[in-house]
Amino acid sequence: MLRHVIAGVDGPAESLSAVHWAAREALRRGVSLRIVHAWQWHPRPAASVPADRTQGEWAEETLDRAVAGVRAAHPGLQVVDQLVSGSATAGLLAAAKDAELLVLGSRGLGGVAGFLLGSVSQRVVARSSLPVVLVRAGETFAGEHLPAADGVSPEEIPESPYRDVVLGLDTRRPCDELIEFAFASARRCGAPLHVVHAFRAASVDGPEGRRAPAFGPELLAAHEHTVVAALRPWSEKFPEVSVTETVAEGRAATEVVRAATGAALVVVGRRARDSRLGTRIGPVAHAVLHHAGCPVAVVPHA
Repeated sequence: MLRHVIAGVDGPAESLSAVHWAAREALRRGVSLRIVHAWQWHPRPAASVPADRTQGEWAEETLDRAVAGVRAAHPGLQVVDQLVSGSATAGLLAAAKDAELLVLGSRGLGGVAGFLLGSVSQRVVARSSLPVVLVRAGETFAGEHLPAADGVSPEEIPESPYRDVVLGLDTRRPCDELIEFAFASARRCGAPLHVVHAFRAASVDGPEGRRAPAFGPELLAAHEHTVVAALRPWSEKFPEVSVTETVAEGRAATEVVRAATGAALVVVGRRARDSRLGTRIGPVAHAVLHHAGCPVAVVPHA
């Protein structure tokens, strides 16, 4: 089977932005793009379905419009379309079974950066066995690059510098899948990689029995050393990737979201396991998805 990237489309602007992001990523990877639209018959059709169309006809038109737009924008890309009848979550996960990456759209939180996770996108992210990228409406080619001189659009100067790829790294679980995804993403784009690690200082007994954080230069240096050690083999494997590290005491989600400002992509992990409460995204990935203003890749790992 041909290597490919999957993009889920449901019609709104956010899913179309995701499809075009997926097209650019497929070109960077040198693979084909499969655009999938999942629909399910309902006795009360959505308001977006025209009165003179059946739900099935409207689903086909929705998919055809997305495919036509991508083919017009990227004539050299091999594009395959797939219409799935049934549950959107199950359909997308089944279609993505043999893919390298799954890309979905999500609405922004009004005037606030970040994503509003619908039931479908949240379930897909939580259950997918492959990396999932969430792309919000309005994301463009220009948004991936630093501003060009004199206001020239990056589309006119394709070699304009790519914005940072940000990796949120937990050194307690520095999984290979997560780190390799971030390094490979940065290499494909010729982008710098910004690795962010946050830790919480342990508390010790302070004056009058109060608990105080045991934070100092030695603790910070120890975490910095651990981060450098975790990244060393990957820097050797990807020598062309420029890496910077930020190590700070604080909440991981806060530090990663802060680093995401002005980034092209944020990469976070999700532990691929089920709990008594069901399959979950995890607190850091959940917070980053809700507050980051750029595409977010969620990489499952053991």
